[in-house]
Amino acid sequence: MAIRTRKKQSTVRLWLLVALLVVVCALIFMLPTGEEVVVTEQNDATEQEVVDETEATTLVKAGMQAPDFTVTMFDGTTQSLTALKGKVVLVNFWATWCPPCREELKRVQTDIIDRFADKEFVFIPISRGEEKETVATFREQMGYTFPMGLDPERKIYDQFASNFIPRNFLIDQEGKVVIASVGYEPEEFDALIAQIETLLNQ
Repeated sequence: MAIRTRKKQSTVRLWLLVALLVVVCALIFMLPTGEEVVVTEQNDATEQEVVDETEATTLVKAGMQAPDFTVTMFDGTTQSLTALKGKVVLVNFWATWCPPCREELKRVQTDIIDRFADKEFVFIPISRGEEKETVATFREQMGYTFPMGLDPERKIYDQFASNFIPRNFLIDQEGKVVIASVGYEPEEFDALIAQIETLLNQ
């Protein structure tokens, strides 16, 4: 009888371990995909290593011509970069699950859209690697109504970079990239706004 009880206990323990393993594997697969490291997160890498990796994953740098693209907007319309020549354009890549992206987007309506509403300026925030339904839920939760682009297959993002968000590419009236920034820092965002002002006043 004691032997049967021990066998039964061993079997229960085995099944508990299997169940725990399944739960751990499921949690791993449920983590957000497509992003190895968010630049603003703390990790074991040195500051120089982060800078080097960021540089290596930035395909379009300041001084380069911005690659043309056509993005489908949330409302179903399309927007192409070529059609915006003559205007200052800010392309922003973000995702709903990215904390620094969320912090940055909180400033967009007042500091970007409203501020430059009557200028020759266009802001294109592009959701990277997410379906429209995910973006729709996020917009509803946050109360955002400004235009957003969709890049579920990362076709547009992959022309500009291979990793890391948020990313901003400030493009001048001739289609040249003036600023290519990664991550979100309030001071850096303020400098970006100041550069938009400078370009519009030229």
